[in-house]
Amino acid sequence: MSINRRTVERGALAAASGLLAGFAALAAAELTASLVRPQAGPVTVIGGAAIDRTPAALKDFAIRTFGENDKLVLQLGILATVGLLAALLGMFSLRHRRTGAAGVLAFGALGAAAALSRPDAAGAGDVLPSLVGGVTGALVLYLLVGKVGVPAARPAGATGTAQATAAGTAVGASAGGTAGGAADGGAAPAGWNRRGFLLAAGATALLSTGAGALGRALTGRRGAGAAASRSAVRLPAPASPAAPIPAGAALRTPGISSFTTPNKDFYRVDTALVVPKVDAGTWRLRIHGKGVSRPRSYSFAELLQRPLIERDITLTCVSNEVGGPYAGSARWLGVRLSDLLREAGVTPPSRGGRADQLIARSVDAMTLGTPVEDVMDGRDAMLALGMNGEPLPFEHGFPVRMVVPGLYGYVSACKWIRDIELTTFDAYDPYWVKRGWARRAPIKTQARIDTPKPFARTPAGPVTVAGVAWAQHRGIERVEVRVDDGPWQEADLAAQATTDTWRQWSFPWQTTPGGHTLTVRATDGTGEVQTEARTRTIPDGASGRHSVFVTAN
Repeated sequence: MSINRRTVERGALAAASGLLAGFAALAAAELTASLVRPQAGPVTVIGGAAIDRTPAALKDFAIRTFGENDKLVLQLGILATVGLLAALLGMFSLRHRRTGAAGVLAFGALGAAAALSRPDAAGAGDVLPSLVGGVTGALVLYLLVGKVGVPAARPAGATGTAQATAAGTAVGASAGGTAGGAADGGAAPAGWNRRGFLLAAGATALLSTGAGALGRALTGRRGAGAAASRSAVRLPAPASPAAPIPAGAALRTPGISSFTTPNKDFYRVDTALVVPKVDAGTWRLRIHGKGVSRPRSYSFAELLQRPLIERDITLTCVSNEVGGPYAGSARWLGVRLSDLLREAGVTPPSRGGRADQLIARSVDAMTLGTPVEDVMDGRDAMLALGMNGEPLPFEHGFPVRMVVPGLYGYVSACKWIRDIELTTFDAYDPYWVKRGWARRAPIKTQARIDTPKPFARTPAGPVTVAGVAWAQHRGIERVEVRVDDGPWQEADLAAQATTDTWRQWSFPWQTTPGGHTLTVRATDGTGEVQTEARTRTIPDGASGRHSVFVTAN
């Protein structure tokens, strides 16, 4: 084997050693996190820190590009970066074995620092997963690279005693076992132990896989109590049931969004890399702060025993582009939020109340700010306990979340809520406001074409254009469609359930051969026509009119 081939081979084995060390570190960290707190795992805490420090425009780009897979993309990116750095550290460790292992320890310390910096940090125990992972990875890298070894260099022309000395040094190093790399001050091994390396690498892979699997199993068991508490919930009949959905509110046009969005299809946009699993039996909500004369605390059981309201309400994410998918309608069951605030002695600012902002905090320390006036102006703002006839899914906030009609989710729809603090807009900026989003964000009037899809090919002749329009808390009065640069033509509206839900519409179109642009606009219940001015989602929601290009054959 040539010297070059030998060098390449050792480099590849060292890179593999680094990858195995990284795998072992992550597996050990995941196992430790399952015993401490799943949210304290290094991928989760580093990912959370990355999300917190990402500019709002880049966050918006990620949601727009990757949709609800943005968190998966982030986690895969972190894992890919860890793998690359681990491989580079492995190759570096051929000559700097101790320093390479120290580098792995440094990454563990970085994860520990990230864990302590998280707003939902539970204490010093959160550093353990990253530290245990770092120590494990460092030991594995040191061991495996020692099996690869670095051949001792022999100066050109060395003879006699010099050669014997070099050979003796090499033999001594081999006999010494795990000496450090030459650059770290230790004698380098003369060659590498193929059988020893393969055994060590195989054992590392096997043990790491087992540790990772055990960690996942233990994490699943930790959430079993929360899952059992959800399964045990029996939602009572509402004291104020939702009105029946009017006949004709749900069109049967193929391709149109259903009037009620099934839970499994309801959009999810949040920053939680690990969905919180909260046990309803131990959950409590605290109401306190400025203008609260009677602080209150409620259990889940106490909320269930109160008179509940049931309402059909459409939610919309502020990250929804014009024509985007982040809107959905559900039948919510919950406690009227204004009742709870009044019991705590809160009065709205219009009646002399001291607080104009309600800060909702989730179990993962997310903070959302909602105008107190909007919550107490008579709209059906609630703490929701049920969604479409069942307890809230974990992904959508079990056991309790906020729902406020007419406001974008980032200022109203706190999931996994645990705390409500009354304050002022001048005194406190919640999470998204600190990152450039507006303090107040009423939902803008929007209409969307669901069918035909962009760039669809349709047969020449009659085609049904259909979709949904929304202007929560104002309602939809009219929807119009324009073909190319022609006049606006009024669409047929489905029956409107309430002003807090979207409204379906359809338009019979007699196509002619060729390419055509279809554009839609809505008019809300106040008479305001949807603007054609295009704006980005930042800072308070996108505006503009949705259009699609189709070809009629």
